[in-house]
Amino acid sequence: MRVLDANSIAAGFREMVKLEIAEDNLVINIVGILASSDPASVTYAEYTKIGCEKVGVNFDLKVITPDTAKQVLHEANENPDVHGIFVYYPIWGDERDAELRNMISPLKDVEGLSPYWIEKLYRNERFDDAERTRKSILPCTPLAILKLLEATDSYMPYGLPFRGLNITVFNRSEVVGKPLAYMLSNDGARVFSFDVNGGFIVDVASSDCGQTPISREEALKLSDVVITGVPSKSFEKVRASELKPNAICLNFSSIQNFEEQAQNAANIFIPRVGPMTVAMCMRNALQLYRNYHQNA
Repeated sequence: MRVLDANSIAAGFREMVKLEIAEDNLVINIVGILASSDPASVTYAEYTKIGCEKVGVNFDLKVITPDTAKQVLHEANENPDVHGIFVYYPIWGDERDAELRNMISPLKDVEGLSPYWIEKLYRNERFDDAERTRKSILPCTPLAILKLLEATDSYMPYGLPFRGLNITVFNRSEVVGKPLAYMLSNDGARVFSFDVNGGFIVDVASSDCGQTPISREEALKLSDVVITGVPSKSFEKVRASELKPNAICLNFSSIQNFEEQAQNAANIFIPRVGPMTVAMCMRNALQLYRNYHQNA
């Protein structure tokens, strides 16, 4: 087994963003909106602050109450001196979180989760202009996972980079798992997407994409890459006996989803994604600034 350290790869991306900001004397201002005491949200906000400081982005964290979240977000959307916005979820933990996410201006959506960018992802529209000079913004954690896979031998640096690969994803959330499955499929993979209701095959080249069921046993036996993101201790951890020989395994959950023997059996094991997610957020912030704010 070879362990791939997300932080060492993220450092390279952070350095590229830092150099570009310094060389062009860019002033990029980001607002973070924290309206919850959820430990994961607080930690993510802290990591964002550190990530911004490392690359030279100005970060203003607004710690507020849930009842003022909409107003603070509206003000950030309307402020021309704000170039990027983070909202740390959960706030209410229900449909109101999605409503707030949908309010974020796509031109300031550092995490790439607003409907505008998600719809582009599902349509595989990779640019936001007819001249193809402005790349579409992609959601940070799925993008981080793809960038980590680029550092493995599963990635082909030409054509569709995951063509011919079978990839299992245990997570079908609207924030990570579902967009990740489509991003991988857009790049040539056949994806087996799982949630508590079971698994389905995601293959954008197929007319029945997302409709054909598949069992966990069959999916894992076929999969060249296994990606897990289930933040629950009740999840049945992936066992070594379930894996295809030389599979690449990646865990992005706060809880480890692979048994130790499975980690050891993997050709490459990627235990976390967090540092890479923050690096991709910084990359998105720079891209948004270049595309929509620099000459405003």
